[in-house]
Order: sequence, then C-alpha cells, then structure tokens
Amino acid sequence: MTDDVPELRASDADRERVAEVLRDALAEGRLDMEEFEERLDATYKARTYGELAPITRDLPVGAVAVPKVDMVKKPEWEASWADRIVGGEGSSTWGVAVMAGFQRKGRWTAPKRFTGVAFMGGGEIDLREADFADREIVINCIAIMGGIEVIVPPGVEVVVRGIGIMGGFDEREDSVPGEPGAPRVIVTGLAFWGGVEVQRKQTRAQRRALREERRQERLERREERREERRELRASHREEQHEAHRELLEEHRDMWRHGKRGARERGED
Repeated sequence: MTDDVPELRASDADRERVAEVLRDALAEGRLDMEEFEERLDATYKARTYGELAPITRDLPVGAVAVPKVDMVKKPEWEASWADRIVGGEGSSTWGVAVMAGFQRKGRWTAPKRFTGVAFMGGGEIDLREADFADREIVINCIAIMGGIEVIVPPGVEVVVRGIGIMGGFDEREDSVPGEPGAPRVIVTGLAFWGGVEVQRKQTRAQRRALREERRQERLERREERREERRELRASHREEQHEAHRELLEEHRDMWRHGKRGARERGED
C-alpha cells in the first residue's frame, strides 16, 4: 500500500474470498491447523484491504487460478480545501433561466462572483464537487417569480444577505461555522415573488462511504455475535466430551471391579 492511496474498508465478500484461499491451503497441507486458525481469525477481524493483503501473500493460488482479491480500491475524486482553492477567473460566471432552467454542478471552478438570474424559471448552483477561485466567493441570485437553489458541501461557511420582496432567502445555513481552511460562500441578491434556497448536502461519494461504513459496522456486530455463538458451542461440546469421558471412566471402573470380583470368586 502506498501513502497516496488510502486503505479502504474491506467487504464481507473480500474476507470470504481470503478465507477460501486459506481453506484450500489447509486441504493441500500448506498450512497446519494452528496456522489456519490464526490466519482465519485475522481474516475475519480485518477491517481494511491493507490488513487482508499479508494473510495470503505467501500462499499460491493452486492448480486452478482464482480471482485475485483486489486490496486497493480507489475512491472517487476527493481533495483537501487547500487543493480546491485554485485561483483564476472561474469556469463560469453567470447563469440565466427565462421560463427555463440552468445548472452549474459537477467539476467546475466557482468564480469570485457568480450571478444567477431566474425569471419564471429555476436555477441550480451546486458547489459540492467544485473548485473555488478564491477563499471567499459571492453568489448573486436574482429570482423573479422563480427560484434558485444553492447547494454547498459540509464544512463550508455560508452567509446569506439577500432581500426578499413577496419572496425570501433561506437562512437556515446562515452563519454555520465552517471547517478550518474551507471557503466562505456569501449568498446575496433579490427574490421578488420567488425564492433562493441554500442547502448543505454530502456528495454521492460521501454518502456511499457513509453507507459502506454503516454496513461494515453491522457486519462486524454480526461477526461478533457469530463468534460468541461459536465459543458457546465449543464450550458446550467440551462439556459434553468431558461428561462422556467421565462416563467411560466409570464404565471402565465398573468393568475392572466386576472382573476382579469374578476372579476372586473363581479362586474361592
């Protein structure tokens, strides 16, 4: 694993593929039972691809090639705030919707000042995956009998300074503290019989990562419960074996005692 590629969480299917390789190695005599149990335990406890990789590194795949377990899965684009403040003029400085709509979303560079106009239409300005031309940018929204939606990622500070006339600006995200180094977005302008809405949303990649993390937590809890049940079954089997051994020992004692008694009666 290299420093520039993050170690991501392994899935349950990845752990099962490694476990299958270990079972084949045990059947072929490449691992003894003690090594197999140690590596299998490490497999089911592994959380990342980096922890799974060494477990089968010294084992061949056997006569029939099996799919290689991919220990590196690169995430979607993600950069620090410092990397996203790129300077320059921006890739787009305005958007107009007259009885129609406009969008600015995906990978684009938000300029120092962006003007959006929606007349009996709608506009969407999505900054979740955008770069920023400056540490502070201004989005000037003019919504006349229409609406404009501004979407910012978590961590960005938002300041709302717009004027509403029989309309309004959404101020729910106003003055929410931002993360260190994150840009500041000032939303201003005029809403006349219209509205400007500011929303804070995660990117699709962040939502997928959160879902994967929660799924892994559920799998880990499930594996812990399985391990507890295995330990209980092993303890129960050991108790049964011990009781069986004691019963056999009692039968042996009875048999020896009976044989000795018969021999003594024969001598008499």
